[in-house]
Amino acid sequence: MHFPKITVVTVCFNAEGTIERCIKSVLSQDYPNLEYVIVDGGSTDGTVPIISKYKNRINIFISEPDNGIYDAMNKGIAFSSGEITGMLNADDFLTGENILTVVHETFKKDEPYIVYGDLDYIDGAGRVIRKWRSGQYKHGMFNYGWMPPHPTFYCKTELFEKLGNYQLVYGTAADYELMLRFMHLHKLPAAYIPMVMVKMAAGGVSNQSISNRLKALKNDLKAMYKNGVFLPPIALLFKPLRKIKQFF
Repeated sequence: MHFPKITVVTVCFNAEGTIERCIKSVLSQDYPNLEYVIVDGGSTDGTVPIISKYKNRINIFISEPDNGIYDAMNKGIAFSSGEITGMLNADDFLTGENILTVVHETFKKDEPYIVYGDLDYIDGAGRVIRKWRSGQYKHGMFNYGWMPPHPTFYCKTELFEKLGNYQLVYGTAADYELMLRFMHLHKLPAAYIPMVMVKMAAGGVSNQSISNRLKALKNDLKAMYKNGVFLPPIALLFKPLRKIKQFF
């Protein structure tokens, strides 16, 4: 049986509190053809020594200054030699040992260009405080504020070369813009995995202040206009409204 290489890229900066949990969740995968790439932004805490403990099982590790999280992701993509690539940040972790196996099986069965699944947000004690249930994508759903959880997003690596990487001009909305570009603008087939693939620490740069939130909304709107969303102001209104049900 052919097992295409799956590359997981983790980007981090001063993440000593969470990076080991993330690494262990990747290295515990039962999938037989895994490539693991870690891109560190030049951490000054204990992140690099923690990563170094696993250096024999990490395919590529670089630590150097970058221009933020999406610049680091682009560096990771440049190192990827897998047929399929996904991103898993230092604050995130895979929920079981079979996640990449399920990703592979979904690509094999449905032959999409993209797969994605569900995600739980957790607090500092590990309690689930939000449940992001994506549902099956149908073209046009981005017009109503829909998007998949980026840490569950895996795609054919060739798409980055053909359609472009993360665009830094969109700030913290660069992941949203890339998924919007791939799925909505280019209408690439995507398959939904109905399981919680990732647990993610609550918070994030875009939510740390009112100013950051406003910048994120502005970048969302810019991404919508760029990628052909119908009536972007309406989609922008729906986007936060969709999150309400995640708390129940």
